[in-house]
Amino acid sequence: MTAVPRRHFAVLFVVLLTVAAGNTALQSVLPSIARTIGIPPWQVALIFSFSALLWTVSAPFWARQSDIRGRKTLMMIGIAGFGVSFLGCACAILAGLRGVLVPVAVFIVFAALRSIFGLFGSASNPAAQAYVAARTTAFERTGALAALTSAVGLGTILGPGVAPYLQIAGLGLSGPMFGFAAIALGVGIGLWRLLPDDSPGHDVAAIDHGHHGAPSSMPTILGGPTGGSARAAEVGRRPRLRLRDPRIMPFMIYGFASGSVQAATGQALGFLIIDSVGGTPAEAAKSVGIAFMVGAGATLLAQWGLIGMLRMSASALMRWGAGLAAAGCLGIALAHDYSAILAAFALTSLGYGFARPGFVAGASLTVGEDEQGAVAGAVTAINGACFIVAPTVGIGLYEIGGSYPYLLGAAAQVVLLGYALFTPVLRREMGAAPVD
Repeated sequence: MTAVPRRHFAVLFVVLLTVAAGNTALQSVLPSIARTIGIPPWQVALIFSFSALLWTVSAPFWARQSDIRGRKTLMMIGIAGFGVSFLGCACAILAGLRGVLVPVAVFIVFAALRSIFGLFGSASNPAAQAYVAARTTAFERTGALAALTSAVGLGTILGPGVAPYLQIAGLGLSGPMFGFAAIALGVGIGLWRLLPDDSPGHDVAAIDHGHHGAPSSMPTILGGPTGGSARAAEVGRRPRLRLRDPRIMPFMIYGFASGSVQAATGQALGFLIIDSVGGTPAEAAKSVGIAFMVGAGATLLAQWGLIGMLRMSASALMRWGAGLAAAGCLGIALAHDYSAILAAFALTSLGYGFARPGFVAGASLTVGEDEQGAVAGAVTAINGACFIVAPTVGIGLYEIGGSYPYLLGAAAQVVLLGYALFTPVLRREMGAAPVD
């Protein structure tokens, strides 16, 4: 099994970074957009929930297709869905800001266009994860997947950081979405040009070793030049990997619970900060962006520094992730000013920076090489499912009491820590991250 060449890994990294940055930029400005246009907070949560439902349903399908048709093809579909969705949503928001559409019409059009991302954007993540997992040993995989998922962490820094500079004259709060639609076009072209074709029928060794980066020279786990079609047919006949498969189900439970708490508390954070710092929604958007950047920085500290430095296994990552996230949620609930919110949110994000690579790598390590696409699809589906109900719950609790989402989140993370400590498969030490 060959390692992923740095050039190819960089392409995968930029694809995931772009999607994460765009979504976090949207999440950081959408509360201000909603307050400016007059969209109720529950409708904001409903937009994310509907998109997440479609993401959850479509992700396993795209993951299975990546086993059959190749990872590059599926990543192209994902980045195209992201770009088209963001362009359409930007137009809807701009129409609302200019008074062309009334708030309820903005909500309906935005939700419909956001659904494009839910249906097609989910193709990129499992394809990229499966690409890396299929080219690393069990010992290397925790570190490799942590490095890949750190693209999400870096994206969550860059998204809110770039968003204020994209609010240019004439576009206002819709500017970041137009900007990321343009970025997606550039990334899609780079993906098409720089990542060679790994569809069935292309030589494994030739792909990974590059042949000067020619599109026909990309490696694939699907078979050599004469065995690709047969391999694709074999994958197509293989039984589906179910979420309730006993090998991965404990990891899926952990990932869903942890991600749901993160979704609920994160969705309410923008409104909490707007109400805490005062001023206009547009002015408060900068404070929201700073908070997301601080949180993302803490996530990257975990994924780019601490995991490799401490050589943490998947099970250790899950335990530390739950414990730190619990402490951080409690800190937000007790915070009385913006600085305290930032500090507590950073601690929470550090916990999630451990938790996500832990459950992703743990699930990958429990299945065979020919099921990496399927387990990547299951992980992606779980990550999407976290946003179906949790954002609505988080915002609903916030409207009852500002500290309620975070008190409930802290309690849930304590329970999750106990689950990680006492569930045998989660407690098993495996896949310690190697130091690069």
